[in-house]
Order: sequence, then C-alpha cells, then structure tokens
Amino acid sequence: MYNQATTKKNLFTTSVLVKISILSVISYLIMFIEFPIVFAPGFLKLDFSDIPAIIGGFALGPVAGIFIELIKNLLHFITKTDTGGVGEIANFLIGGAFVFISSGIYHLGKNKKNAIIGCLIGTIGMSIVGALANQYLLIPFYANMFPIDAIVQMGTVVNKNIVDVKTLIYYGVVPFNIFKGIVMSVVTAILYKKVSCIIK
Repeated sequence: MYNQATTKKNLFTTSVLVKISILSVISYLIMFIEFPIVFAPGFLKLDFSDIPAIIGGFALGPVAGIFIELIKNLLHFITKTDTGGVGEIANFLIGGAFVFISSGIYHLGKNKKNAIIGCLIGTIGMSIVGALANQYLLIPFYANMFPIDAIVQMGTVVNKNIVDVKTLIYYGVVPFNIFKGIVMSVVTAILYKKVSCIIK
C-alpha cells in the first residue's frame, strides 16, 4: 500500500533528487515541441512534457511527479515565458492534476487496474482543472492583449458551436484536455515498463 510518510522520507535521498532533476530537465526540453490539434482552438497545442512527470510519479510517487511539474514550469518561466508566469501556473495546475491523481491512485496498489483507473480519473481531473484555469487565468490574460471576440473566434473557426467564452471552454478546452489525457495515458503505458527499471 502507498505509505505517505515513507514516500516523503525517500523523496529526499540523493538518488531520487537526481532522478527528479533529470526528468524535470527532459520535461522542460520536451515542452518546446508542440503540435496543433485540428479540432482545438489555435492557442491550445499538444505537447508531451507531462510524460516524464507521469512516469516519475508512477515510479517515485505522486509528490515526486508534482516536483517534476513544478521545476519544469519554473525553468520555462525563467527562460522562455511570454505570459508573465500565467501560462506556467496554468500548465502546472493542469499537468499537476493529472500527475498527482493518476500516480496517487496507482500507488494505492501498483497494478494495471489502478494504473488505468488512475489515468481515467486523472484525465477527468485535468479536464476540470483545465476548464477552470482557462476561465480564470489564461483567457483573462489573453483578453488583456486581444479582444475577447478574437479569442472566441479562434474556437469558432474549428467548431461552429463555440460562440462565447462559456462554449469555448465546453467545446474547445474540455475536449482538448480529454484528448490530451488519453494520449498521455497511452504513451505512458507504452513507455513506463521500458524506463521504470531505470528510474526506480
């Protein structure tokens, strides 16, 4: 069973800290590779930078996964941000939700069933957090630079049902994060067994 006290103790060993650092840097570098999705508004792009954090969370525990997400976004904020930290906060909240939920459930009993359940619930959690982060952080930030109608129009181009901020979130942001959660779950399933023996 998952032991929180033991996990906290083990988190600060030199070996684990080195692994967290390496996975954080890998995650940060992957963050620069983005792919547009045909059904998503233009400001939403898919990247795989959460994968190292998910794998780290599965192998080392959910707290380690959260640290990887945090360090990744701190590095991006220091070197590359164009949102004054708003994008990094949103990325941390959204990615962190998936990592913490999925790896937390997996560590309740390390088996395929818990891994699948964790990824499914993690996807739902990420979609909810993503909707809230876009509504209260990202969209208000971009609204300071562009008319809100222009932001909504980016969604209307790919989905005629998007006519305002509310429908932009329902028909643009939420489906995107569900799709992203599914993709991350599949990629993690493919990679985890191959790399977990190195990380553990």
